[in-house]
Amino acid sequence: MVIKHSEHTKLIILVSLAILIYLFGFYPGLVQKYYSTGFYLYISSALRFISSIFPFAIGDIIYALLIGFVLYKIVRFYKQRKLLKRQDRILIPLQVINFFLILYVIFKMVWGLNYSRPSVSEALGIGNEKYSVKELVILGDYFIKKTNNLKLKQGKIPVYTINELESKSAAAYSLMSRKNQLFRYQNPCLKSVLNAWMISKIGIEGYYAPLSGEANMNMNLPDFVKPYVSCHEIGHQLGIAYEDEANLLGYLTASNSPDVNYQYSANYEMLRYILFEIRMKSPDDYKLLYLKLLPQVLADFKTEKEFWRKYNGNMFGYMDAAFDSFLKLNNQKKGIDSYQDIVIWLWNIHKKELTVAN
Repeated sequence: MVIKHSEHTKLIILVSLAILIYLFGFYPGLVQKYYSTGFYLYISSALRFISSIFPFAIGDIIYALLIGFVLYKIVRFYKQRKLLKRQDRILIPLQVINFFLILYVIFKMVWGLNYSRPSVSEALGIGNEKYSVKELVILGDYFIKKTNNLKLKQGKIPVYTINELESKSAAAYSLMSRKNQLFRYQNPCLKSVLNAWMISKIGIEGYYAPLSGEANMNMNLPDFVKPYVSCHEIGHQLGIAYEDEANLLGYLTASNSPDVNYQYSANYEMLRYILFEIRMKSPDDYKLLYLKLLPQVLADFKTEKEFWRKYNGNMFGYMDAAFDSFLKLNNQKKGIDSYQDIVIWLWNIHKKELTVAN
């Protein structure tokens, strides 16, 4: 009975905490001031410092242990279901609810509240003016020329190690932090995922592990996309929760790096988003623009496409739908379509120079 009372008390405390955290999320200004640019900076930096001590992704191990624990409890409950007493019918559900409430509170405290911060585009002074189809085509032409020119300068693509990516990406962020403290990146911690084959099979380039503070890279990826992906994942480490906003930080950081391989990686990735948008809105213009791409750039598109085809098969469609649902659950109502917000920001970043040029 003492245990049962303890679980009830724990439930009341956890529900109260969860409600307070949930309500706090309705005040983006307060979240930004006291959490995203306050408490989170310290907790994330501390997590990265601890995680960086280990040469492997401890976040993967933590998640594996959590999944194993849940499976163990399910199997144990199934085996002992006939021996359960009457009070256990109340106690066990209480324990399950408390377990998931603890996970919710921890997730929100170590990273999840960043979903409620104001848009990072506001902090960077980037507008949200919509473009016309004509303007979108102009933007596409600009990025094709830029990507082509960078490809000609690139030379042989380095075969990156995870340590090289960490140091080069940290240096790129350090350079950007001179312009805006949003890019300040202390205690770098970029890790290779423990099972790159499985991550590739699911269709993931990289991910952030909130419980360990690690940015995790799929090192099976083609080397020419790794610089941008590493900068994107570091963006998540800095408290940028939404994918489109992490795309923005990744682009700004990698494209402003003095390393031409980083510049190419960023512009190549943005070109993919822009061409996809043009293909949906104006297929004829898409065909004309596609003809302007250098054979070397087209070869990279082909390499990346073959990479995903090799690993994904039919899994990609299912995981795409699952990830779309996850984004919507976290207030990203447009789901995966929200990735295309990056195109709006790219237009607003470059529209002055494009308007003058045209």
